[in-house]
Amino acid sequence: MTYTNFTLDTDAEGIALLTWDMPDRSMNVFTESVMEELDAILAEVVANDAIKGVVLTSGKKDFSGGADLNMLKRMMAQFEAEKTRDPGNATKLLFENAGLMTGLFRRIETCGKPWVAAINGTCMGGAFEISLACHGRVAADSERVKLALPEVKVGIFPGAGGTQRVPRLADTQAALQMLTTGQTLTPQKAKGMNLIHAIAAPDQLIETAKKMIRDGLKPVQPWDEKGFKIPGGPVYSAAGANLWPPAAAILRRETNLNYPGAAAILKCVYEGLLVPFDTALKIEQRYFTQILQTTEAAMMVRSLFVSLQELNKGARRPAGVPETKFSKIGVIGAGFMGAGIAYVTAKAGIPVVLVDRDQESAQKGKAHSDTLMAEQVKKGRAKPEDKEKLLALITPTADYAALEGCELVIEAVFEDSTVKKAATQAAEAAIGDTAIFASNTSTIPISALAGNSVRPDSFVGIHFFSPVDKMMLVEVIRGEKTGEKAIATALDYVRAIKKTPVLVNDTRGFFVNRCVLKYIAEAYRMLIEGVPAPMIENAAKFAGMPVGPLALADEVALDLAQKIMRQTVRDLGEGAVEADQLKLVDEMVDRFDRKGRKNAKGFYDYPAKPAKKALWPGLKDLYPQKAPEAVDFDELKKRFLFVIAIEAARVMEEGIVTDPREADVGSILAFGFAPYTGGVLSMIDGMGAAKFVAEADALKAKHGAPFEVPQLLRDMAKSNDTFYARFNPYPPEKEAA
Repeated sequence: MTYTNFTLDTDAEGIALLTWDMPDRSMNVFTESVMEELDAILAEVVANDAIKGVVLTSGKKDFSGGADLNMLKRMMAQFEAEKTRDPGNATKLLFENAGLMTGLFRRIETCGKPWVAAINGTCMGGAFEISLACHGRVAADSERVKLALPEVKVGIFPGAGGTQRVPRLADTQAALQMLTTGQTLTPQKAKGMNLIHAIAAPDQLIETAKKMIRDGLKPVQPWDEKGFKIPGGPVYSAAGANLWPPAAAILRRETNLNYPGAAAILKCVYEGLLVPFDTALKIEQRYFTQILQTTEAAMMVRSLFVSLQELNKGARRPAGVPETKFSKIGVIGAGFMGAGIAYVTAKAGIPVVLVDRDQESAQKGKAHSDTLMAEQVKKGRAKPEDKEKLLALITPTADYAALEGCELVIEAVFEDSTVKKAATQAAEAAIGDTAIFASNTSTIPISALAGNSVRPDSFVGIHFFSPVDKMMLVEVIRGEKTGEKAIATALDYVRAIKKTPVLVNDTRGFFVNRCVLKYIAEAYRMLIEGVPAPMIENAAKFAGMPVGPLALADEVALDLAQKIMRQTVRDLGEGAVEADQLKLVDEMVDRFDRKGRKNAKGFYDYPAKPAKKALWPGLKDLYPQKAPEAVDFDELKKRFLFVIAIEAARVMEEGIVTDPREADVGSILAFGFAPYTGGVLSMIDGMGAAKFVAEADALKAKHGAPFEVPQLLRDMAKSNDTFYARFNPYPPEKEAA
């Protein structure tokens, strides 16, 4: 029989090689057709006495990325549509759909013939779950092989048997850590956890898998054999008593119970290990059905799975502009930001010219890459030859003429209009007519900087976040005269360095910084009100933010914040900055010389390692303190989330951001906005605009102007509208598909 997604070749010994190679796709994924074909292949294998066993592998460079995002979208859309007609039947259909992969994988492992997964590259999610259902697992000894069940990162969990097979193969504690964090495993780590059986040289992968079958691999899983014992010990045992109470406490500490999917993993494993395997799978299926119905899952899947992939694939790239292949990139300014940009560019394999005022400064910028790569080598994440190869791609110089031949030049000099003007003019004298010039700026409008250019249509903003090597988001800013080629080139570059781009229109602070400044300003407001600083930081973390606002202010640097606030007053007038907040920052910087982490004292004290930073005790003396019991902790949490979301809505109203996917993904990747909400706009959509506006109005009545919602939100509340409906990011032809 002929299949579309697979080929089945049986050798003289009766071992069938099942090769997964989907046409017109760069990576194999589970779709409805893939699952239908696998079911038919399984029936063929069982019926054919000549087939003694099956080796499942991939015809692509990677094994599989797991489930196709569109299949998950269709499942959830079907549920929502049916729910309006028959809620009970909607849940029943969702339960049945959630069990399709579970049932297929269970039939594979109980078919009576041995299956071996030969894993040649990335193997994620459902792909790793089908591998775990195979009786043998062999992974190639290659850096390409990455094994993970990362579903918890998008609000769900491994619902095709993952929560039951992993803790029956690995120690329960290690299994819980892997499942609740979405941890990625190397072949060596996976073998140490007993999740794979062997590691083979890439050219011996298939032969090693076949040999397992020839050597008499039993077509029975350990948990289906009589006398099976759980590796980590029974739930009700001394080992279990030492594991489960701390596991629940750790989950609460790490998630603040904001992530239903993570909590469901603990429930699935705990309850599943108490019952026979088939019953355990049914428990998992019920929890998976429950989690799929949560707002958190819907929003996280949309933003962190669907939207993130769409943006990474160029969803916002102008159509009809030829893609730019980069052979040479220029970076002007070898300070911390410029050096970081040079590093990520070279890491992508693109030659870089790093320009600064003198050779010594430029060389110092290249040394940053040397330091970063040395750390990677020390941790075993890179080889010495990788370091030398990367450094060879960076050419430090003080000569602007070296920029000739660059397709893109990125200016990353000091945040000063005069300095940026000089760099722009010097670069444009050296680069070709077709080159694109970009400015990395966080505060100065791109349209103003483009006034220094003789080719404003080729001038674009590319705003990196610090540290460049770790932060995954990049803002591409369209100035008033920026052309489509400049936008396309900037987006091509961001994709080339494997970061996620968001396209925003020009304004002071662009999108991310406008939201971040509201977050920090609300913390200043609370401090001035007399809210104890520890409550401020903890409320933000309990709300889902990764870093407290006072700690974030220290990272940004209080003296820089002071400069920005004073410049804002000069540009926009006294009312643009709250006077008591400027006074607070002035006191911290001018009176106490507390500038943040940069001088080891800000809102926090930063002692020498190994001691940890701690809030400065002097904060409690700045303002009369409220008693902790007099502070509404839940309201503090809400204030942080609402003040950011209101600003994001205002940015949409002003047309600075036009695609809700970019606001959501950008808010999570740039400053960690409560990922369980799906992002700033998904939080509002998830609550409903009417409820959000009502709660914002209540906050405004108590705390004033920061909680004044824009007219856009009031209009949406009246019409029961959502951002994804009002600002639909999908063209009609894509919706129809």
